[in-house]
Amino acid sequence: MSYVLLISGLVLLILGSNWLVDGASSLARRLNISDLVIGLTVVAFGTSSPELAVNLVASFNGNTDIAIGNVLGSNIFNILVILGITAMVMPISVKNNTVWKEIPFSLLAIIVVAFMANDVMIDGYPKNEISRADGFVLLGFFSIFMAYTFVLAKQSGPLMETTQKIYRLPLAIAMVVFGLAGLVIGGQFLVDGAVDIATRMGVSESVIGLTIVAAGTSLPELATSIVAAIKKNSEIAIGNVVGSNIFNLFLILGTSASIKPLQFNDHSNIDILVVMFASILMFLFVFTGQGRKIGRKEGIVLFLAYIGYTVHLLINK
Repeated sequence: MSYVLLISGLVLLILGSNWLVDGASSLARRLNISDLVIGLTVVAFGTSSPELAVNLVASFNGNTDIAIGNVLGSNIFNILVILGITAMVMPISVKNNTVWKEIPFSLLAIIVVAFMANDVMIDGYPKNEISRADGFVLLGFFSIFMAYTFVLAKQSGPLMETTQKIYRLPLAIAMVVFGLAGLVIGGQFLVDGAVDIATRMGVSESVIGLTIVAAGTSLPELATSIVAAIKKNSEIAIGNVVGSNIFNLFLILGTSASIKPLQFNDHSNIDILVVMFASILMFLFVFTGQGRKIGRKEGIVLFLAYIGYTVHLLINK
């Protein structure tokens, strides 16, 4: 039954995010909202909505290891697996803004979280916690990133169409409602199933959050990046990965902590270091290929690094 809950939760999360994006995009177009705003809000939030739904449910239920593990695990999965597989399919071109602004900003995000989470080591507090105040600071960083994204998008011209079809108003509203319902119910199913599986297998909730939950909630980003690579738009992949990582740390972790403080275990520092290492590796690999591209060899290294990380988690479960 736990596996049924887990799989059902993943399906509902994916369907819910798709319905939400399509329905909200249709509503926005009927209100004459520009493609730029739709792309930077509805679509961007939509691909991160599975992680947000899971984190909110986990936070309310007190499963903070799953909430933190989901965010850190998703970021690790995004770089090592999604970027790795995409680079193996098609070498990834990287723009200057991504190299010198967005990748460093994603690295800054994980450094900020590392400082916020380690209250015992830095401030001598009795416990480690990402507090409500920390959550509001993370949301402040997110607002800065969104402002930068809007300015950048206006400078780069119109975005691609976010949806090919404008649905009738009643259907669009129904899609938004059912999409939100799918996210809420799917998040609850996924968390309940993951907690039960962790208990039965004798592994920590953190490990489940870092692996199964993180990989499952990152499926929209994986699908987006692979399709982009097949269509020879592989430069979209790295923007998708870096943007998702920033969303995860600043928006999702910030929202979760501002609703309910998140207890932080010392062993999660290893996962923070892995996120830092993966981010630095992504930056360095831009310069190892020809013409600022992450090539197939680099993609293989990224993917093998994830396998090594997963083996480490299972050995030290």
